[in-house]
Amino acid sequence: MAKIQIPEWVPLFPLPNVVFFSKTYLPLYIFEPRYCEMVEEALQGDRLIGMVLLKEGWEGDYDRNPPIYQTGSIGKIVRSQRLDDGRYNIILYGLKKCLIRAERYDRSYRQGRIDIVEEPQTEILPHPLKEKLVELTMRYRQKMSDKESLESILETGLQDDILVATLSAGLPLTVLEKQFLLEAEDLHQRTRRLAELMEMGLQAIGQTDGQTEG
Repeated sequence: MAKIQIPEWVPLFPLPNVVFFSKTYLPLYIFEPRYCEMVEEALQGDRLIGMVLLKEGWEGDYDRNPPIYQTGSIGKIVRSQRLDDGRYNIILYGLKKCLIRAERYDRSYRQGRIDIVEEPQTEILPHPLKEKLVELTMRYRQKMSDKESLESILETGLQDDILVATLSAGLPLTVLEKQFLLEAEDLHQRTRRLAELMEMGLQAIGQTDGQTEG
């Protein structure tokens, strides 16, 4: 893959409930005026937006610039719809993980100077680790109301790195757990972390089921 060319500063879109992974798609409804301006300007340029997670305690300072996690993802707007009232529906495609090295606030939205994080180009998991991930996903499927979505993920035959990213984004994990996955050093570490979180989640679901049955 060709090296991604990024400008010196990119717009940052911090949210309290979204962690964005490379090689996944993220639909967003943009309604705040500052972020509508951000999307409009991105569409006129390179269409890049940096997605980052707000740190805990953001509520009291949301209208300004509450602290964010340093690790985020850079995405490209691949589809956009401008609504009559100036709001937007967009879809971002995750390009790369990134580190926010500096921020500036001279526009209505914040911007970040970022470094692209080039993870080792490993797209294939060791067979035992892949088997474990599939087995955990099938167990999760039995516990979730939306069983079809997990089943379709497995049946699609995704490359291992896309499979892990899709599960990381789509499973009912907390945003801090997803941030923990995003910050993994490579695919193998992210998969091991994901498997551990899935095992913990299944254990918690089992305990809840047991209490309900009792």
